[in-house]
Amino acid sequence: MKVGVVGAGLVGATAAYAMTLRNSCSDLVLVDQDGARARAEAQDIAHAAPISHGARVGSGDYAALEGSRVVIIAAGANQKPGESRTDLLDKNADIFRQVIPQVAAHAPGAVLLIATNPVDALTDLAVSLAPGHAVMGSGTVLDSARLRWLIAQHAGVDATNVHGYVLGEHGDSEVIAWSSMAVAGLPVADFMAARGLPWTPEICAEIETGTRDAAASIIGGKRATYYGIGAALARITERVLGDRRAVLTVSAPTPEYGVSLSLPRVVGAGGIEASVMPRLTDEEKAALERSAAALRASVARLGL
Repeated sequence: MKVGVVGAGLVGATAAYAMTLRNSCSDLVLVDQDGARARAEAQDIAHAAPISHGARVGSGDYAALEGSRVVIIAAGANQKPGESRTDLLDKNADIFRQVIPQVAAHAPGAVLLIATNPVDALTDLAVSLAPGHAVMGSGTVLDSARLRWLIAQHAGVDATNVHGYVLGEHGDSEVIAWSSMAVAGLPVADFMAARGLPWTPEICAEIETGTRDAAASIIGGKRATYYGIGAALARITERVLGDRRAVLTVSAPTPEYGVSLSLPRVVGAGGIEASVMPRLTDEEKAALERSAAALRASVARLGL
């Protein structure tokens, strides 16, 4: 039950901390080009282990990843103010070309879980750099959680009783599958009507904007997002380690769209066991195709 985390920055370290608190794994190793940062983060997280679940937390070089069942890839640069996503893709693609072959060589049986942005294009790149490995990106697992939380806030219910998905790109072209959203087994509009709550196109638009712009809003206030994605990465990892066959909107190569994007997928010990296309309206289908087209344009820059 060993997990590796490559990239001990805010996202990687927070994911490691979340896994320590959640009892996600028995062993956890952090790897970073800044060895001192990896050692310090591992030591700080390890001090939480005796008062949580006792995970063994350490750090090391790529060789320390041997025996990992999952390796989270959080290495890369963050998007700077004024920097385009294209510039960010070029920068992080160069980093991946150095990192992924090293991870693949030292953790040959591991499922690779990509967290670095732009996550969809970098998932495609990782697949090409680690042949034979199961690879998936964190995709829209966090976006779907944000959507569920916003709907739950309006409905006045526990967010775990809201079900639905954000599809496509983890980014500006993401698609909310409103037609399949449900609260306690009821279509959202029916649930709101039963509770005597308003549910209008304007409210839907407000929730959609809140979902899509959540990262920008958080970054504006604290310069980075890491708690939500850290918890999402822990959850995905647990589903692999426990062979839970959970349905999560992770990103993976999708032949019918010619690119990696997020759809509901069954996640188990081997990574992605199956993919499920939800029933969509014609408008949602068109939006998903536009999202895929935007992603294909990004991936074309990588020569894949």
